[in-house]
Amino acid sequence: MDATVLYALALTIFAGLATGVGSLVAFFTSRTNTKFLSFALGFSAGVMIYVSLIEIFVKAKESLTASVGETAGYTYTLLGFFGGMLIIALIDRFIPSTGNPHEVKRVEDLQHVPTDAQFTKLKKMGVFTALAIAIHNFPEGIATFMSAIEDPQLGFAIAIAVAIHNIPEGIAVAVPMYYATGDRKKAFKLSFLSGLAEPVGAIAAYLILMPFLTDTMFGIIFAGVAGIMVFISLDELLPAAREYDEAHTSIYGVVLGMAVMAVSLLLLG
Repeated sequence: MDATVLYALALTIFAGLATGVGSLVAFFTSRTNTKFLSFALGFSAGVMIYVSLIEIFVKAKESLTASVGETAGYTYTLLGFFGGMLIIALIDRFIPSTGNPHEVKRVEDLQHVPTDAQFTKLKKMGVFTALAIAIHNFPEGIATFMSAIEDPQLGFAIAIAVAIHNIPEGIAVAVPMYYATGDRKKAFKLSFLSGLAEPVGAIAAYLILMPFLTDTMFGIIFAGVAGIMVFISLDELLPAAREYDEAHTSIYGVVLGMAVMAVSLLLLG
């Protein structure tokens, strides 16, 4: 690899690892703080809904419109979006919900969470969120890598902006996993791994995908990811946030999550 490729790869790794920074909140909060849990889950939902509808869906539509035309492009975007929702709904429907009794025993002191099912729900929520964000980060890593190859200065700016908006995504992964398991290291590891999808995307772009990554493929994948993230937010994050809500804490989290993501996308633009 020449110096430019190594530089582009380093920027992509930096941006991806920022997801792990967000997960560090698990090291500084008490698991009995259900007010924080409500706020953090609302914040995570705000991040995911905003980035899905304002960035990912729009990029999918732009790619597909450029590839197949205005009407067909919008139609494919909608099919991808609702197809992503259908996929995650089927996964949610058919994956068995079996909790770990040892993990439940370690979190008996958590307030307002009396049943094993609620712990299992939080754990599954963390895994699904990590999966959705990893899928999202994969093409994002490709974009960061290719930008840095074409223009190193532009690539640096994009990597900084991507890193900033990966931090709240890390929170979205780590918080439900930490509250479900009581294991800070496990929460950090899951969040960290979801961020590693970015450098994996960069390596795949360099070695494999470049000849095959068409606007159509890119658009359909992005539309599906948007649908997955919106479904998780509406079906998992927001209902859970409301369960532990106090004095509209969850909606304040939603608004702040949207605001943080809006600022990060403004910097990215």
